[in-house]
Amino acid sequence: MAIKQYNQDNISVSVVGVNEEGSSKNLDQLHPSVMYSQIFKGIFLEIEHGEKAVQDYVKYCQQEYQGNTKQLKIIDEFQRNYQASSAIWWYTGHNFTYNLLNGALRALNGAVLIQMGFFLSDLHQQIEKLYKQQVSQYHENVFTVFRGQGLSEADFEKLANNKDGFISFNNFLSTSTNRDISRCFAESNLGPPNVVGILLKIIIDPKVSTTPFAYIREKSCFEGEEEILFSMHTVFRIGDTRKIDNNISIFEADLKLTSDDDPELRQLTDYIRKEVDGTGWYRMGKLLRKIGQFGKAEDLYLALLEQTSNDIDRVLIYKELGWLKDDQGQYTEALQFYDESLKICQATLPEDGPQLAAIYSNTGRAYTNMGDYSKALEFYERSHEIYETSLPLNGHDLANTISRIGEVYDNMGEYSKALEFYEKSHKICETVLPLNHPHFALIFSKIGQVYNKLGVSSKALEFFEKGLEITKRALPPNHPLLAASYNNIGTAYYNMNDYSKALSFLEIAFAIQQKSLPSNHPLTKTTNDNIDHVKKKM
Repeated sequence: MAIKQYNQDNISVSVVGVNEEGSSKNLDQLHPSVMYSQIFKGIFLEIEHGEKAVQDYVKYCQQEYQGNTKQLKIIDEFQRNYQASSAIWWYTGHNFTYNLLNGALRALNGAVLIQMGFFLSDLHQQIEKLYKQQVSQYHENVFTVFRGQGLSEADFEKLANNKDGFISFNNFLSTSTNRDISRCFAESNLGPPNVVGILLKIIIDPKVSTTPFAYIREKSCFEGEEEILFSMHTVFRIGDTRKIDNNISIFEADLKLTSDDDPELRQLTDYIRKEVDGTGWYRMGKLLRKIGQFGKAEDLYLALLEQTSNDIDRVLIYKELGWLKDDQGQYTEALQFYDESLKICQATLPEDGPQLAAIYSNTGRAYTNMGDYSKALEFYERSHEIYETSLPLNGHDLANTISRIGEVYDNMGEYSKALEFYEKSHKICETVLPLNHPHFALIFSKIGQVYNKLGVSSKALEFFEKGLEITKRALPPNHPLLAASYNNIGTAYYNMNDYSKALSFLEIAFAIQQKSLPSNHPLTKTTNDNIDHVKKKM
């Protein structure tokens, strides 16, 4: 266990606080980050891996460890002896599996995860199998395990200040039933500056646990260790944090496995699982785009593009790359990718198919963002015509295209026409989407923008606040749409001459955009310009 625990000492964590509503109404109300984490996990485990998967991974490792004779010998042994039933043994004892897998999960490195997908799946399934075998031994009794590691001071502050919030680990997580050993690992991390030793006290209730975990002493490379290994994407509720040694910076934090008792969020989770359609790694790319991880999604799609000659796959990849470029404000590049997708689609797929309609709609979106409204309307009308003939199957897609047509009229100053299309889109969405779906936030935002331009700022603010409420419930905390919601509220307060409130909301928007968008993105510049305008008025 020593090698593995040492490598995991400073494993990164994600801490999510609860909003006022969550903390006062329902402590089992899950944050959207938790929802997306579980969708990630589901996609990982759905991906099928062919017979060549192990050999492809071995070739990859041989390149990674070229010149390292010791590691290459171990990799050769892996090639000869690996079986799915030995995944835990290989994970616990060998750096070339352990380090690569957890590093890739932590960074969502698509290229490495594609290579290691079979191992990730085997490891999870072995943990799950052991969990099912062992669960009756717990007799539904609550028990405690421990984990010692280092945390940066910044992460520790988040942990200490977010009681009742969530902490998530994207990696597979090693814990021990031995508190003293775990404390030693926490203390061993006190050397580097700005690092705090933390002893995590994890309370497990087998009746409500949602993530598989298992005693692995009989399967581990380190036999006899009292270790419990959790599968990836484990989420805990944060309890109390306290100092346990007055002489050194060692703290203990109480954690508890979560249960997903939030029916509203579960409904949205189920819908987004369906919405992120396709199979395997293509679904993963769509989900990365949906949560605003544009760079990681692009890397994944480029890796997939190199591996395929299938026309249908290439249509999807080029379309998604176009969307990613559009989201990042790179509109010319977006059109180039859409054009590649369109050429293949027109040559290989039906003329009235949903893929063609989606490419037309996305192309229109890029032209809208470039200010070429006549061209945008031309492509939107083509998309609209296809979607209308395939109702109710593509109701959400039709609503999306109608909303985009409204945006064109909005930009052209034809506000009554814009509102007409926005309201039509909203009515369709009410029949096909969960009421907390992010599309409603987008529609409310667009309606609010029209009222803002018409000078009815109080009405605009009403719609912007509706949009923000949905966005906070449905999207991760640094998503670009959340920044847009804060920016919109800031502009409404600006128009109402409440400059201090305007500045507050605009600065929140700018902080999110700095984390989620390129520094030269048009929206980041717009928000920064808005902040300057407000400051001049104060």
